[in-house]
Amino acid sequence: MKKLIMIAIAAFALTANAQNKWYDNVKLSGYGMLQYQANDKKNAEENAFNLRLMRLILDGKISDFDWRVQAQGTSNAGPGNPTVMLVDLYAEWVRHKAFRVKVGQFKRAFTFENPTHPITQGWYSYAMVINSLVGFGDRTGEKSSGGRDIGLQVQGDLLKMASGRNLLHYQVGVYNGEGINAKDKDNRKDIIGGLWLMPIDGVRIGAFGWTGSKQGIGAKNRYALSAEYDKNEFTFRTEYVHSQGMGADPAMGDKADGIYAFGIVPVIKSKLHAKARYNLYRQSKEWSTSKTMYEVGLNYFLAKNMQINAEYARVNERTNHSNYNFVDVEFDFRF
Repeated sequence: MKKLIMIAIAAFALTANAQNKWYDNVKLSGYGMLQYQANDKKNAEENAFNLRLMRLILDGKISDFDWRVQAQGTSNAGPGNPTVMLVDLYAEWVRHKAFRVKVGQFKRAFTFENPTHPITQGWYSYAMVINSLVGFGDRTGEKSSGGRDIGLQVQGDLLKMASGRNLLHYQVGVYNGEGINAKDKDNRKDIIGGLWLMPIDGVRIGAFGWTGSKQGIGAKNRYALSAEYDKNEFTFRTEYVHSQGMGADPAMGDKADGIYAFGIVPVIKSKLHAKARYNLYRQSKEWSTSKTMYEVGLNYFLAKNMQINAEYARVNERTNHSNYNFVDVEFDFRF
């Protein structure tokens, strides 16, 4: 994979002066996220710096198609042995806003938070229920896939209002159900769909459904209910996600759910934001298996594409009757 990425970058550089039409429509971008975390959980204390994410992105346009290639590097495999992987590889036919078709590897059509950029999302991580039930580190044992899968999706915006804003958005996708960079192992596809209304500028109210399977686990059925306000640097969002289907560990049982709700508001416009989040996940849909995080923090913008995020959380884990403190500080930048 490393050689493949280097070859792609070299090819891109060699054609930099070609001024061909395809090159005029290609953009190279990326971002990095550097992280420090600490907690005082009994017998599991942590105090460490971490390279959360590094990504390089190529976006382009050919005729009526938009395309993207995105590669990721992390230190998850351990010091001196980082992982590099293909994250996105897709093309989307975008001639009509009411009916667009995407094929390749990309974000699943499930929840508002999943497709949100990890820096824009504003927290040390996506909410626990998103991480556990959308494919970041799924309870079924699916490898961490950043909420992505391989498949085909149609989506569109309908019912244009006098203001120019569309009232309705829909999206439906068919996926392998195995996560990124993997063929279908059981020849049964996951079907995911979402529908949301945008009655007021900045407001979305939506619902999502997901039916599929996991080899060795069986059926997997999920739904999500979502609401969001995002305008003028004020962001409020809440989502409830429910899952029915056995986990990788039989002790998890057949059901799981979770909810989060957060607000991010400007203290100094375009400079300093304050935030708070309620973050709950129940791995067996029982309060005895719940983990809850009560989070507060600040995001400070050093420049337009550079920021420092800091947060504190009080964590309650009922499974092991544990309460502890958690701190995260990040330095994030885009280019």
